[in-house]
Amino acid sequence: MLTIELDTLLKEQALQRQDPEDRYITDRANWEQYETLLNTIGDAAGYRVTYLDGVLEIMSPSRRHESRKTLIGNLLLIYFVEADIEYFPFGSTTLRQQEKSGGTEPDEAYCIGTDKDFPDLVIEVIVTSGSINKLELYRRLNVREVWFWRNDRFSIYHLREKIPVEFVSNCGYELITKSELLPELDIELLTECVKNPQPLAAAKEWRRNCQPT
Repeated sequence: MLTIELDTLLKEQALQRQDPEDRYITDRANWEQYETLLNTIGDAAGYRVTYLDGVLEIMSPSRRHESRKTLIGNLLLIYFVEADIEYFPFGSTTLRQQEKSGGTEPDEAYCIGTDKDFPDLVIEVIVTSGSINKLELYRRLNVREVWFWRNDRFSIYHLREKIPVEFVSNCGYELITKSELLPELDIELLTECVKNPQPLAAAKEWRRNCQPT
């Protein structure tokens, strides 16, 4: 386990040198300061703001981060159309609830089937690690499924209504091998397409082969 964590850290440090992501973190922010910051930054500055229990993190995404986010979103759009799945995109809309003391701006987010106030599915691209526990944040916002893209692979977490002991460390989410919201989606094929350095070729390959059987 230690070897894996060290390898991940070294990869993140290399990526940070090649394509830096800037972060500012404070643990002394209140909800009013968080909302004031959101209003001040607006949508045009290219920053992502996350808040949980007084901890405030501001992140400026790298080009690698944004390119992966966009490609994943484009491929999922193709899948929804080809599989005839009703979907409602949130994009990077700010999700927040004051009574839950949490808010964030996911890379991509969707309601599946019907539109709702909060998404069913959230996708986060991780190039360099932050300090806030995103699973705990999304649990409070009742997001049913969270996908992390990190080190060229997806990790998929599904929220359980009951929290057995083995899910406590994941804030009630179970790490699963395929999406329960999109059970026909081929996650291995999606992974290979996201890793493809040619976005057009990736999209064509995905469109040819992503339809559920």
